[in-house]
Amino acid sequence: MATAATSSSPPSPTPPQAPGSNGHTAPAGVRAGLVVGALGVVFGDIGTSPLYALRETFLHGTGLAPTPEHVLGVLSTLFWAVTLTVTIKYVVLIMRADNKGEGGVLALATLATRGLNGKGRSMRRAITVLAVIGLALFYGDAIITPAVSVMGAVEGLSAAAPAFTPFVVPLSLVILVGLFFLQARGTADVGRLFGPVMLVWFVVLGVLGLWQIAKNPAVLYAINPYYAFKLISNQGFGIFWAFGSIVLAVTGAEALYADMGHFGRSPIRVGWLGLVMPGLLLNYFGQGAMIIANPEIVPQVFFELVPKDYILALVALSTLAAVIASQAVITGVFSLTRQAIQLGYLPRMEIKHTSETAIGQIYIPRVNWILMGGVVALVLGFGSSGALAGAYGLAVTGAMLVDAALATAVAILVWRWRPALAVGVFGLLAIPDLAFFIANALKIPDGGWLPLLVASFVYFTITTWRRGRRLVATELSEGSLPLRQFLERMERAPDRVAGTAVFLTADASHTPSAFLHNLKHNKVLHERIIILQVETMDVPRVPDANRVEVERLGKGFHTVIARYGFTEQPDVPAALRACRPHGIAYDEMETSFFLGRETLIPAQRSPLGRIGRDWFISLSHSASATKTFFRIPPNRAIELGNQIQI
Repeated sequence: MATAATSSSPPSPTPPQAPGSNGHTAPAGVRAGLVVGALGVVFGDIGTSPLYALRETFLHGTGLAPTPEHVLGVLSTLFWAVTLTVTIKYVVLIMRADNKGEGGVLALATLATRGLNGKGRSMRRAITVLAVIGLALFYGDAIITPAVSVMGAVEGLSAAAPAFTPFVVPLSLVILVGLFFLQARGTADVGRLFGPVMLVWFVVLGVLGLWQIAKNPAVLYAINPYYAFKLISNQGFGIFWAFGSIVLAVTGAEALYADMGHFGRSPIRVGWLGLVMPGLLLNYFGQGAMIIANPEIVPQVFFELVPKDYILALVALSTLAAVIASQAVITGVFSLTRQAIQLGYLPRMEIKHTSETAIGQIYIPRVNWILMGGVVALVLGFGSSGALAGAYGLAVTGAMLVDAALATAVAILVWRWRPALAVGVFGLLAIPDLAFFIANALKIPDGGWLPLLVASFVYFTITTWRRGRRLVATELSEGSLPLRQFLERMERAPDRVAGTAVFLTADASHTPSAFLHNLKHNKVLHERIIILQVETMDVPRVPDANRVEVERLGKGFHTVIARYGFTEQPDVPAALRACRPHGIAYDEMETSFFLGRETLIPAQRSPLGRIGRDWFISLSHSASATKTFFRIPPNRAIELGNQIQI
């Protein structure tokens, strides 16, 4: 924005980070504490896959009998899926792309958009659409993970004693409902135990698998990709039914990248390569060795890894791991929802901080209860992790394809790879993702419709909200004058009253509608007028030195632009206090905040369509109040209404 006299300049654009750079400054040696911490947050989803992944490959109509040949073929396919998709695609390549240390689909989209340097409108639109699709698919996956993980663990009770089978669903519900009720209190205290528990979990996985491999070392032949190709060629199109279950071994891979902002790239890489990947693969191969020795154990193969006397102990540890995995998903939903709100993808919601010291510990009540309702419905509706496994995978594989497409754009636009190289590398790595996606599309009648339905609803909500807000902004701007032009035309100044008036606006260069309404009805101005715009940047955090940009316009008018990163919570009073070095002394008791409040009137013909119009109005009515979201003191806030046809 062009300005005449600026007290503080906006943050200068940050050049794209080169491949291999990291948004975190870390010592040469990776801290063990960060690695252990990452175990409790990053690897929960993929870490609980041994509970059901290999089992499901030989059950529920995949067409594969648990013969030695099929077991070796499945293990080989699983081994190379984990190696190519998780290790090469995510850990080695995609994790090189970070937005000031942050990862995830929004970070990839931001980097790709930034690489366009303001050019390529159609490309920018395509990147935005991909980001919204990826975001929607994340929610489709998130509603399933807690249910399938906890049920998969509790079902071990049936292996200990069949009499426990009727209690699996009630006990799963008690655990899950209890977990959601705990969210309001925060998990900072118990969260310190998550890492050590998952450390024990992965060590136990590896040891149990190694024990069985020692009894039948021939199972290690499956490392040879020959067995995977042989299985695929022998099964033909039927292999896709098996792929629909094998993909369960890589669900959660995207979390390694999405959670990079919490721990940094190096601790996640060390944790994956040093413990998690070896533990998982050893366990899968150990399960395979047991199935070869005794095919009848397939339905409870994971819990058959230990003697019967130790099954309850393994069930307890599995349940803890599943709860931790579920907590990681819930935390991820809260974090991504906050980012989506800040970036304008979703309406404002109440966000509570559950820890005074941990910035990332947040709680969003509305999201929590919606998620809990969905998870409870899944447990009651499907009744077992095996039945729910049919619904699992479609959203995950779709998100992986989105990541591959965005990573290709980042490689070309930011890393400056040759287009042929970028398309070749990520296209090759996307082949397993595409195969898994097709396989899960075949499961749409068996539950695959569920994540698709959730993702479609979220996509509709996001696109409706964004389009609706643009329409509202257009309506408001039509009756607004450029602020400088207004000041030039203001020949005779209205009467002035003592104090400061702050008017919030989406564009500080134009007169806010609340300002015009106040002037029209009250016919007075305060001694000092602040036109304040809160701007969310495409970086996680904005340094305090660049928090505010202040401009004096004369006649007692000032504009203030308060900038926040997409992981930060806007705080208008704090932003005004930061203006003191620029000559604005904030006194809460002498300051009034004027806020515009739109009353939306349904238009006969709306660009959003009838359903979109009604849904947008409903979303607007349910959005958190502006004063609450921006932490404005309620007793100092004045709302001025404005009717808008939508």
